[in-house]
Amino acid sequence: MADQKRYHGGAGRLSAPERLALLDLDAVVRLSLEGATIRSVLDAGTGTGIFAAAFASRGLRVAGLDVNAELLELARAAVPGAEFRAGAVENLPYEERSFDLVFLGHVLHEADDPLAALREARRVAAARVAVLEWPYRSEEHGPPLAHRLRPERIRQLAEKAGYASVQRLETEHMDLFRLVPQQP
Repeated sequence: MADQKRYHGGAGRLSAPERLALLDLDAVVRLSLEGATIRSVLDAGTGTGIFAAAFASRGLRVAGLDVNAELLELARAAVPGAEFRAGAVENLPYEERSFDLVFLGHVLHEADDPLAALREARRVAAARVAVLEWPYRSEEHGPPLAHRLRPERIRQLAEKAGYASVQRLETEHMDLFRLVPQQP
């Protein structure tokens, strides 16, 4: 079952205009940053770098991580000033509290171990973790319903992973969860 849920489609599908329209990019970035002092962002599961580019356009220091080497090359081309590494969200190759924000955009439902991914994000985040997921309903775009995560499940995982608060924000097409790590 491991790797079964991971994204195996091509870059073109990630950048398709109809999919991009559903991402609510501006709202997601604004809500991810709102109410916190954010100077640096790790886009874990960056894919082609769509969100990395959006965060970088706001003058933030951005890094990205993905398991797919082909997608990482496209991300590097899209966001030349960012640092990109190969790796999985369940084992982030960064020091504790390396980034103000860790952004998990459409990656938690693909993680082999979502709890480990949230624990790693908490370890690396100094201020906040933002988790963007497709709503839990059958839709033409996005993963099948069986691969989507119910909001209650995300809340349970976040609490188990050691977050002090979990806030669900709904954009027009997406669910965004803002998670605040417990302070050591």
